[in-house]
Amino acid sequence: MNYRFQNLLGAPYRGGEAVIHNNTLLITPISNRVSVTNLLSSQTRTLPFQSSSPIVHLAVSPNSPFLFAVDSNHRSFLIHIPSSSLLHRLSLTHPVSSARFSPDGKLIAVAAGKFIQIWRVPGFKREFFAFELVRTIAGFAGDVTVLDWSPDSVYVVGGSKDLSARLFCIKRLKGRLNQPYLFVGHRERVVGCFFGVDKRSGRVNRVYTIARDGYLFSFGYKGYEKRDDDGEGDGEDAMEPGTPERDDEKGDVDQNLRKRKHVDAKDDGDSNAVEEEEYLHKGNWELLRKDGFMQSGARVSSCDYHRVLDMLVVGFTNGVFGLYQMPDFVCIHLLSISKEKITTARFNELGNWLVLGSAKLGQLLVWEWKSESYILKQQGHYFDVNSLAYSPDSQLLATGADDNKVKVKSGPCPRDFALSRFSEHTNAVTALHFMTNNNCLLSASLDGTVRAWDLLRYRNFRTFTTPSSRQFVSLTADQSGEIICAGTLDSFEIFVWSMKTGRLLDILSGHEGPVHGLMFSPTNAILASSSWDKSVRLWDVFEAKGTVETFTHTHDVLTVVYRPDGKQLASSTLDGLIHFWDPIDGVLMYTIEGRRDIAGGRLATDRRSAANSSSGKCFTTLCYSADGSYILAGGSSKYICLYDVAEQVLLRRFQTTLNTSLDGVLDFLNSKNMTDAGPLDLIDDDDSDKEEGITHQVYGDLGQNLPGALQNRGRPIIRTKSLKIAPTGRSFAAATTEGVLIYSIDDSFIFDPTDLDIDVTPEAVDAALTEGDTRKALILSLRLNDDSSIKRCVFSVKPSDIPSLAPLIPFKYLQRLIEAFADLLESCPHLEFMLRWCQEICKAHGHSIQQNSRNLLPALKSLQKSITRMHQDLADTCASNEYTLRYLCTAGSGMAAKQAVTTSEAPL
Repeated sequence: MNYRFQNLLGAPYRGGEAVIHNNTLLITPISNRVSVTNLLSSQTRTLPFQSSSPIVHLAVSPNSPFLFAVDSNHRSFLIHIPSSSLLHRLSLTHPVSSARFSPDGKLIAVAAGKFIQIWRVPGFKREFFAFELVRTIAGFAGDVTVLDWSPDSVYVVGGSKDLSARLFCIKRLKGRLNQPYLFVGHRERVVGCFFGVDKRSGRVNRVYTIARDGYLFSFGYKGYEKRDDDGEGDGEDAMEPGTPERDDEKGDVDQNLRKRKHVDAKDDGDSNAVEEEEYLHKGNWELLRKDGFMQSGARVSSCDYHRVLDMLVVGFTNGVFGLYQMPDFVCIHLLSISKEKITTARFNELGNWLVLGSAKLGQLLVWEWKSESYILKQQGHYFDVNSLAYSPDSQLLATGADDNKVKVKSGPCPRDFALSRFSEHTNAVTALHFMTNNNCLLSASLDGTVRAWDLLRYRNFRTFTTPSSRQFVSLTADQSGEIICAGTLDSFEIFVWSMKTGRLLDILSGHEGPVHGLMFSPTNAILASSSWDKSVRLWDVFEAKGTVETFTHTHDVLTVVYRPDGKQLASSTLDGLIHFWDPIDGVLMYTIEGRRDIAGGRLATDRRSAANSSSGKCFTTLCYSADGSYILAGGSSKYICLYDVAEQVLLRRFQTTLNTSLDGVLDFLNSKNMTDAGPLDLIDDDDSDKEEGITHQVYGDLGQNLPGALQNRGRPIIRTKSLKIAPTGRSFAAATTEGVLIYSIDDSFIFDPTDLDIDVTPEAVDAALTEGDTRKALILSLRLNDDSSIKRCVFSVKPSDIPSLAPLIPFKYLQRLIEAFADLLESCPHLEFMLRWCQEICKAHGHSIQQNSRNLLPALKSLQKSITRMHQDLADTCASNEYTLRYLCTAGSGMAAKQAVTTSEAPL
């Protein structure tokens, strides 16, 4: 029962900043989670923490593995990337538009409303309030949109909606020297501002500001000149010369300058460097040039600057991005990736890769501009995932969605990179089914076709159709793979085809409602179907006898599944009940009432709490475990329920999301958010989402203009459309509104406190290995449950010692050891050594394994899968070698015969 969240697949990019850490890790926001993609190994993992609203801003520390994430409700999180652990939380009082770590990694600047807040970055130690507010910078007339740090972490430049940018020194200086420098001239709000550095001296010499209208201003620094009127100005801050306050202030500043010059003179002998850096914002700046990007009708939506390469990347609302060499403004590349707005454009640390994302398309690209090639081109299912299917060996996971596409991913816990993508369907894909040979996948669609896909050649080799167009919503095949059946939504019929010929064999009629559930019995050729006509029917397809048995229900039947042994049938109805039938005797065995268990949150339009709502309290998808003792159930709710079939009790509930921006997550109605016009969340009085595409465009514009519908900003309703448990039993997949959630019991390090003492340590394992006591070392590593130590101890055993060591292993550690064997068979080349281990374990513990096969079944299936896969690889290699030897022998005999004939014909 120890399933835990492992990964999130199929969720498209919906906006927010994307960053690259250590030049290899691409970090992107995925709804209210954060996804980390290794660009070298092409693996994706989703961090286990969740926010209560979508993540929109990310910042990575340059010299430490810290990630600063901010959601749309201006709550921020500090995350340790290697351990995927959440260290600290921080709630800000204003909406956040940008966040950046300082180059030294000690501070972080946050653009919150009309202020820039400077926070000290906390460490690993536990503190009551870890974040320390160093300074709050004010002075903007509009909300701050962007900001940037100087290389020495002393200055911050911020752009605002007031059409200007300001340069601040984060250190507190006295008098007018602490006032910011103002960069003006733009006609629209500033969307980018960056510090430019002189490559020879390494000092700041330029400031670039970019406005939304597509103009770039370059300001040059001319140095600091101490003037007598430094303290003069208009307003209350201006003081006349000779006043005590001004003299004291001037004396303090001069004393500060003398101290700074004295310190720097010892360091590098240059006393003017500190003066120029310390009072950079009071120097002489001038506008050097104005440049336009010349994108007619398009505006700048994102930009980034690489200080070392002195290069600028700019993304536009028309899908075009440009790469420019500064300060001469030379265009290197000007390309179009789509027709939709580019919501993020970032450099990596080396500057050779560009991260480009489009929230409207759900697309994320990593492009190497020197070689003009893609490092990553990722696009999830744009609409909801409807169906899932595991291959019989658990090595492939197929997903079908409303975007008419079928994607196949690899592994029982896939890493979100599709092996293949099929897009021949012209309407939503509603059902998937793997054939028993693992090389064929079936898909049903609302376009009226059932297609068969060859996973070796990646092509559609057969299409099953009907005489008149139908909409298919369910799909199955018998164990032999000869018969294909699909249920319809509109004609209430079941169509039967031959897999070999593709011909339509039969049409099963009798249902009076849509056939949403189909499944063949695992042990015979009996087909079970469920319909909204409140019945489950059993059909004998091969004998053509029609309906064999009919199970009548009191409410609409939503789905039906067989237990893996074929001796039990489970069906769910609209009233929230799960019925368990004996398909042989045709009697109802028992019933589980799950209305209270599946009851989820309330909708935004509901006038009552979730407990008093009657909608959505039913199961729409069911799935048995590998041994048939448990059943997973999901529906229009944020919960997935796990039941014990024999005891009819709820064992565990999995909450799929905490994202309150989805409908059906909140349980109670907050009267503070109610107005005369309806719920406050549904009143859209802000058009900034059309301009920026960040805050409110997380899920697109679905449902915005439906006639007669309440304008709810297109908020999707959380639901689970499909559930599938891997045949190994080690993981299960759930197709939800946010994507495909993978829950697994692998990689879980759970310790038994009663089996640990002060002597069970990694050092004790090393000491036992040094002494040659491999039995003690193996037992200690199993008690520690450390994967690397277990594998190291397994390989330290001599092959001749395996028969004597296998009977000495306690049975309670057997499952963990078998899991290690299954993992090692996937990667290590020592096949004979591992098979010797498996053979001796079966000899020594065969009786115990047989008696406890129910508990060991997932581990044994994983081991069987690894051995079968290795056997197939060896069989292919041996067959290839056999054919090669036959060819060589045939060719050799032919050459010998030819030489003999030549010799006999030669003249004596």
